[in-house]
Amino acid sequence: MNQLVFSEDEFLPISALADLLYCERRGALHHLEFMWEDNVFTADGSLLHEHADEYEVEVRGDLRIVRGLRLRSLRLGLTGKADVVEFHRIPEDGTGLLLEGLPGLWQPTPVEYKRGALRKEDGYEVQLCAQAMCLEEMLNVDIPKGAIYYGKTRRRLEITFCDTLRQKTETAAARLHQLMGSHITPKATPGPRSQRCSLNGLCVPRAMASHSRVDSYLKHLLNEA
Repeated sequence: MNQLVFSEDEFLPISALADLLYCERRGALHHLEFMWEDNVFTADGSLLHEHADEYEVEVRGDLRIVRGLRLRSLRLGLTGKADVVEFHRIPEDGTGLLLEGLPGLWQPTPVEYKRGALRKEDGYEVQLCAQAMCLEEMLNVDIPKGAIYYGKTRRRLEITFCDTLRQKTETAAARLHQLMGSHITPKATPGPRSQRCSLNGLCVPRAMASHSRVDSYLKHLLNEA
């Protein structure tokens, strides 16, 4: 990345990384032009996140579950809120962290909630990895893995934060800052994902992609007149 530390007024949402990797135009429409339109998929996702976004702490023996934890990374220039961070008690000889007022060492594990069935999505994995990297910076602890919970099938996909995923996350964060700093919304690129996008009606990818042809046609008509 071009700079080692971002100021707080330069922070961008962690969630924007998933938008960016799904479609850069979608990311710009959401976070540059502040466009949003719900469809059945985003509505389901919002309901799934309602409980997870409320800050609370739940204790289950050697497991502490923290919902709605605020995150930030000065190095990546990102901020957001974790759906869930699980703190698992680990053996004393492990590499965890101390929690005030609690005995033993604890290993944090971020868990991101998504609608739909269990599947692999680069954007979701990068978003989760960014949460882990924020936690590592905030808590000065290594976080080797996390999980994505899929509401439709009620299953978790475990994600290992390998070097490749971490590099992809840093690259995505840098690209997000570049895109937001340019204040330019990329042109539409029609494809299979366009049909599933909640912004399809606002983005109108086929119309926008053919804009230059329409413009040329109108100029031709005017010249003939």
